[in-house]
Amino acid sequence: MKSIEEIKKIAIKTISNEQQSIGGLINQLDDNFPKAIQSILKSSGRVIITGIGKSANIATKIVATLNSTGTPSIFMHAADAIHGDLGIVQKDDITICISNSGNTPEIKILVPLIKFRGSTLIALTGNKDSYLANQADYMISTSVEKEACPNNLAPTSSTTAQLVMGDAIAVALLESRGFSIDDFAKYHPGGALGKKLYLKVNDLFVKNESPRVSIDDDIKTTIVEISSKRLGTTAVLDNDKLMGVITDGDLRRMLEKNNSINGISAGDIMTNNPKTVDKNTLVVDALGIMRKYNITQLLVLDGTKYVGVIHLHDILSEGIL
Repeated sequence: MKSIEEIKKIAIKTISNEQQSIGGLINQLDDNFPKAIQSILKSSGRVIITGIGKSANIATKIVATLNSTGTPSIFMHAADAIHGDLGIVQKDDITICISNSGNTPEIKILVPLIKFRGSTLIALTGNKDSYLANQADYMISTSVEKEACPNNLAPTSSTTAQLVMGDAIAVALLESRGFSIDDFAKYHPGGALGKKLYLKVNDLFVKNESPRVSIDDDIKTTIVEISSKRLGTTAVLDNDKLMGVITDGDLRRMLEKNNSINGISAGDIMTNNPKTVDKNTLVVDALGIMRKYNITQLLVLDGTKYVGVIHLHDILSEGIL
């Protein structure tokens, strides 16, 4: 068994080899890349991505990335394509075929069939002189000097190069289309990532009570309001105008300073100019305010009108950190 240090050295060598391989892609880029991007942008069809073996695995990831960034894409396994799945490909579609050698039997059978159907063919291949490269409308090189595998056999650096080139295609397309944060949110409605882009304060605070006391209310009334609403705070109003805020921390400090609470009103212990947030603010921005001021609640406003409270726990429960 190899030692811990020996295993670490293997990992470092592998990462270094793949890093060099990815860097080498820059010098291989030519006009085929932007022309391929333009053909996709002009197409009224979808992007079909195909491959076999490890290249097929990479193809599925590229499909997922394209779909999530506004380019409708479908994965088609090269072996299945020549056994019936070729019907996926339509005339206006763009087909990206991924193959390191560019000479596998399945690819040699599939390529003429794709071209016969009138689909534009983009090749991602590590062999510029391959059958696939010569038959493609646009050839994008993913050639690497060697695999990270010590035997130079297992697809490692070559599949990493394919993956990186797929990301380059996806980013080029989304930037060319002006794909915005709002667009991204539409494609990622689930999970914390999507929620950061679309969830607003108004979606959360309405689930809470709306604690409030009058500026002239006594401390007993204030304590009951904070306790019953279970948010650790209450707004202080004067004829519906927001005047301040009282937290359970303010109550503790008041009790430490005073032996008696008789004669003390909400207005005497409130904090003026409380931190507030508009109901249409993104929740992630409200969280930023809480972090900045090291607080756990914000009073919510509709214009200038106090309407409720959003609590840190509301945000955390949505998985937004």
